[in-house]
Formats: sequence, C-alpha cells, structure tokens
Amino acid sequence: MNVLFRETILVTGFPGFLATRLVEKLARSDVQFFLLVQPKFVEQAMEEVGAISEEAATPLECFSIIEGDIREPNLGASEEDLEAIRREVTTVFHFAAVYDLGIDKETALSVNVDGTRHVNELVGEIANLRRYNYISTCYVAGERTGRILETELEHAAGFKNHYEESKYLAEMEVERLKDKLPITIFRPSVVVGDSKSGETAKYDGIYYLIHYLRKAPIILRILNVGNKRVKLNLVPVDFVVDAIAALSEDEAAKGKTLAIADPDPLTTRELFDAIAFALTGRKSEFAPSIALTKWFLNTSISPPITGLPHYGVPYFFIEQEYDTADADKLLANHKIECPRFPSYVENLIDFVEENPEL
Repeated sequence: MNVLFRETILVTGFPGFLATRLVEKLARSDVQFFLLVQPKFVEQAMEEVGAISEEAATPLECFSIIEGDIREPNLGASEEDLEAIRREVTTVFHFAAVYDLGIDKETALSVNVDGTRHVNELVGEIANLRRYNYISTCYVAGERTGRILETELEHAAGFKNHYEESKYLAEMEVERLKDKLPITIFRPSVVVGDSKSGETAKYDGIYYLIHYLRKAPIILRILNVGNKRVKLNLVPVDFVVDAIAALSEDEAAKGKTLAIADPDPLTTRELFDAIAFALTGRKSEFAPSIALTKWFLNTSISPPITGLPHYGVPYFFIEQEYDTADADKLLANHKIECPRFPSYVENLIDFVEENPEL
C-alpha cells in the first residue's frame, strides 16, 4: 500500500450528490480516493474533484478517476485499475444506483442488483479491507406498514415500484456477505437539501409540496392536503453525510444495518403546515378527508396542478415508521443528530426560490 496515504477509499456513484458530498467531507492530504465514474460523467467528475481539492486544500494527486460502470463485470474498469483497487483500497462506499421511482424494471435490476453483485465481487478481492459501506434505503420495507426495525429486511409485503424492489434485492446480496466481510449497511430515508444552505440536486418528494404551495401560498395554504396518520421521514443531506462518514470509521457500526432517518418525523399534515407557515406566517385551516385527497392526487388533472407524479402519491399515504434505535445510539457518541424539519424548512425554500429550475 502506498506509504503516503493512511487510507485509500473507493467510491462508486461519483459525481452523484451524496457521493460528492461524502468525498468533500473525507478529503485529506493523507487520504487517497479512487472514484468510479461512468464515461459520460468524467468531465463533470473532473470539475467536482477540482472544486473539492481547492475547498479542502487537498492535492489533486489524492484523487484518481476510474472510468467504469457497475453494470459490467469488474465494473468495466481496466486491469491496471482493478489491480490498484485490490492492492490499495481500505474502505469502500457503494453509492451508485438508480434512485428514480418511475424507473423500468430492467434498468432497476441491472444497475441496482447486478451492479451491486459486481461491486460485491470486487470488494471480496480487496486485500486490506477495513470496511465496506453499502448505501441502501429505508424503502426496502416496500409495502410493509407499522414500525420497521433496522434488524429486519426479508418480507413478502410487496413493493410500490421497481426502485424499491431492486434496492431490496441488492441489500439482500450485501446482507449475505456480513459473516465474510466487515460491512455496514446504511438506510437513509427521504434525503432533502442541506439544512444550512438548502442546496439539493433535484426536486422530488417534499419539493412537490413546496412547489405547489409557492404557486399561490396565501390561497393554497388554507386547505391542508396532508394527513395526520402518515409520517413522511425526511433527512437533510448534511446529516446523512455526517452520519455515514462518522459511522464508517466506528468499530461498533461494523456488521450493523442502520436507519439514517429522523427518529421523530412529522406527519404529512404537519409538514404541510411547516411549509405554509414558512411561506406565509400562517398554517392551514381545513383538511379534506384522506380518501378524497388520495382520489384527487390519482386523477389525470392532479399532476399538472400539484406537480406530484402518480408514482409519488403512495409515499404520502403509507403508514410506515423506521426505528432508528441502533443508529441513534451510535450517532450520540459522535454528537450527531437529525435536525427538526421546521428548523431548516426556510433554507430549503430559499434555495428553491433562488434556483426555480434545477
């Protein structure tokens, strides 16, 4: 292993939003990064590396871009790059995945399941592996309802879409390796923008509600389209990255699956009111029945009015909660906790107002 570096980190999914933020967070002059980048993103990746190098005062020599694709055996990387990975890497972060709720089955399976198998195979060949960090999602729970424990994975409840099912199957692949490799599985809930700057990479999830209310806040805030039975679990990107960075180096996290989620999330009705209050200084006054709201959101006229695509509707109605006991206990040792949505909602809105089109 190169004596200049105390650690060599392989990251898939660069320059995606989470992967880029994590590299930014971990960049040091004594840490080397191998960044697996699809050919079409190489130029963007080089720009990001330049910005990180400057921001973190880290030499450019610390970053190596490896052209490849997780869908291909050996990640489509050259033999020279593969040898360097097997010999030098100590830590792996596997972020690469398709996160689109409307994705077709074939793409979801080839990227999320086959891709994870390919990463698993290479990780198994790394000589000095300290930790394999796999980024899953709370939504491996699919159509399950009630409280979901971090120790639970297998179920037969079904899934809302191919994204959920493919991430479930991929997590199963990683779970099977826990007795052979030092693994931590992270399950973030719905990731939103930075709690301080509001910065995000795309508008979905709660942003449909922000865009909807911004159209005519004074009028639209009167009728609350949320409900008090369903909690929508949101986590700001800075909390997710801080949690993953800290726990990837924590020996106590080895072998664990951790829900990187809000331990006390708001209901969709409370989220609506938090956004309405941030925009107008007032909350809602009426709430239609859950059945009526659900019916309307599934009509053909709803998406043009609300901005919420039909595949996003089930997430506002599934009664599912994520237990975060293991993650909370470990994160407390690092003094990391999830901020409350009302404390940063204005920052999310400010970013949307400054960047209406992403």
